[in-house]
Amino acid sequence: MALTGRTALLAALGALVTGLLLPSWAGIGAVTGAVLLGVLVDLVLAAPVRSLRITRGGDTTVRLGEPATVELTVTNPAGRPLRARIRDAWAPSAWRPGTELAASRHTLRVPGHERRRVTTVLTPTRRGDHHAHKVTVRSLGPLGLAGRQGSHLVPWTVRALPPFTSRKHLPSRLARLRELDGRTSVLTRGQGTEFDSLREYLPGDDVRSIDWRASARRNTVAIRTWRPERDRHILIVLDTGRTSAGRVGDAPRLDASLDAALLLTALATKAGDRVDLLAHDLRKRVSVAGRSPNEILPAFTSAMAVMEPALYETDMRSLVATALKMAPHRSLIVLLTGLDAAPAEDGLLPLLPLLTKRHEVVLASVADPRLDELAAGRGTVEAVYGAAAAEQTRADRRLTADRLTRAGVTVLDAPPTSVAPALADTYLALKAAGRL
Repeated sequence: MALTGRTALLAALGALVTGLLLPSWAGIGAVTGAVLLGVLVDLVLAAPVRSLRITRGGDTTVRLGEPATVELTVTNPAGRPLRARIRDAWAPSAWRPGTELAASRHTLRVPGHERRRVTTVLTPTRRGDHHAHKVTVRSLGPLGLAGRQGSHLVPWTVRALPPFTSRKHLPSRLARLRELDGRTSVLTRGQGTEFDSLREYLPGDDVRSIDWRASARRNTVAIRTWRPERDRHILIVLDTGRTSAGRVGDAPRLDASLDAALLLTALATKAGDRVDLLAHDLRKRVSVAGRSPNEILPAFTSAMAVMEPALYETDMRSLVATALKMAPHRSLIVLLTGLDAAPAEDGLLPLLPLLTKRHEVVLASVADPRLDELAAGRGTVEAVYGAAAAEQTRADRRLTADRLTRAGVTVLDAPPTSVAPALADTYLALKAAGRL
């Protein structure tokens, strides 16, 4: 069979080497000798790997589920051209399943004394910091039969922020806030209201809102109107203990609590209120306080990105003490925790008077919609036992919620997709009622 192209050239070179230069190889054959010669040529002519200079640039933060781009700049200081295959290694959680092989491999050619860039696209599947591992470079020779390989440590970190999926509810809540805050004033004065304006009395208005002094100076009866007070303090407390680690659907309860906290923060900031954040289990994990309105949401999302639930019971006494230190004056304290009977009754309920004596307290819990499905089960013995257990759990949660309500706490118990808008609605209701 005739040989063509590169194979024919290698065969001719092999014949020359084996027949003239290396007689002892004569039994190996022309093709084998040619391959060995090609390997030797590639090893000699391949650009060195250790002298390469590799730097990174690109995104340092990204929302969970969205792509992030990280650039690798490869500088070839040698005179020989670099023909390279590059593997940019990251932790498995930095890639969407099934995409790592294609996204982390690059083919690159860099002439001598020049530089080129390649882009790695990451799609993190978990919150937190994702760190780059080694960059492995395989430098091939001109024939592509052999080369050199080495690794460079080029550090880089991409922080995956909470996805904030509840932001789709923000426009409708902001519209209600605008209606509440100025466009529609209230006639009833409350603890969380301030004087807005005077207007003429209309039939049906509350006579207690009549301003008699202003009416004496004009020919009509004047009514005082009020609006929700601005610059109120809100402390969001995240319980990162054992109950927050329970999975509801595909994610832990903590993730739904983070989403609800972000929506409330965005809404309250637009309302002109001050928002602080506390995450606590056995001890204080995160505290973000005193940020300007433009800094609050970025600071909260960055702090929440690295939060992980702890697998032990929350020290409620320490949590309440820390919350009172961060809220020395009247505030709205939003506690995102569980409604499990034992932790609430043994840990939280005895301490509630310390909070409700001075502050408005809202407790928001993430309910498991699977309980409703199990409670409706019938037809088999297993389904009936499952329904009984689910109904008992729901009854315990309702009993705990009732006890908290009697202690002066506003209680929310909603599934993961509803807890964020429900908490925002509760905040607006407190504003409208003058309780904030």
